[in-house]
Amino acid sequence: MNEPQTEPTRPASPQGRPHGALTRRRFWQLGAAAAATAGAASLLPERAFAETSAPADPTAQDYFDHAAELAGDNPVLTSIVSALTAGYTPPRPPAPAPLRIFDNVAVLSVGFVSATAILTPRGIILIDALDNPDEAEQYIVSGLRSLRADPSTIRYIVVTHGHGDHFGGAQYLADQYGARVMMAPADWDLLASTSPANAPTRDLDITDGQKLTLGGTTVTLNHTPGHTPGTVSPIFPAQLRGRTHTAMLWGGTNPPAATASKETYLASALTFASRTKHAGVDIELSNHAFADYGLERMEELRSAPNGRENPFIVGASTAQRFMKIVETMLRGRIAQDQEATTTTATTMAATSAHTAGCC
Repeated sequence: MNEPQTEPTRPASPQGRPHGALTRRRFWQLGAAAAATAGAASLLPERAFAETSAPADPTAQDYFDHAAELAGDNPVLTSIVSALTAGYTPPRPPAPAPLRIFDNVAVLSVGFVSATAILTPRGIILIDALDNPDEAEQYIVSGLRSLRADPSTIRYIVVTHGHGDHFGGAQYLADQYGARVMMAPADWDLLASTSPANAPTRDLDITDGQKLTLGGTTVTLNHTPGHTPGTVSPIFPAQLRGRTHTAMLWGGTNPPAATASKETYLASALTFASRTKHAGVDIELSNHAFADYGLERMEELRSAPNGRENPFIVGASTAQRFMKIVETMLRGRIAQDQEATTTTATTMAATSAHTAGCC
């Protein structure tokens, strides 16, 4: 059924967004300019701050301010700043119509969360499966058919992480079409320990850096733990009018509550940034469109499908800047945790001293 590939590993046993108001033309111009620099070095310093402006002891707010400075008025970048801000409440927009954003890549979205289909001559690699069987049928199956793609050719479902809005339709699609379901071992274990609704039966393990090849298309699956213990972020080729670009999809957005898990998230962001740079990534995608201006870019593309610029091609420099902002925001969130701990300890010490002195 499938051509030779690096075989996925089978487990041993079961177990209000603040962005600049850009016109469509200006947004496309920015995207085209970024794409033109695709081979250039990143615009950003490799450390969290440029040496000329680094505070001696950065506070959480210093990091957040620097992230906003890096984002400027680029709505893709201001969106990820918002999404990584503590207390952010993501919007719940209506579902957009399915869309091929590249010749071989389609987005199938319910608005809040999206699945991404990579179309090959030998079948489909699906990244994520939405929240439940009904959504999988309505938005993935029907969406693929509306784009003249055959859902019965879904061969692999890559689940980016073990939350229901990403795996909920996977078992339905596996049962309907014989697709193999893939997830990192840590998140298979997470599902085994929590038994959530619509959890898929444990199937294939994803190893870090695994190459999944189908129909001449190779997807690199990177372990990026943090959002969950087993978050996976793919890198893959996207075709547009005879040219090959390289896409990244950051697999888990919202930072976890525990500081140690945030530190894991930060380490993953640093590693993934290096891998995306090495791969020459010039396309940024997300499974949550609120995190990267995704729905708006879909509508930009839909309104002028034969236009010269594709707003998902952000260029190598902006792709690296996106990951630098993720890094900087996580440093800020970690500093925020540490500042809160220090404040709590100081308050407790003062209360204890007052009690000892008066009683």
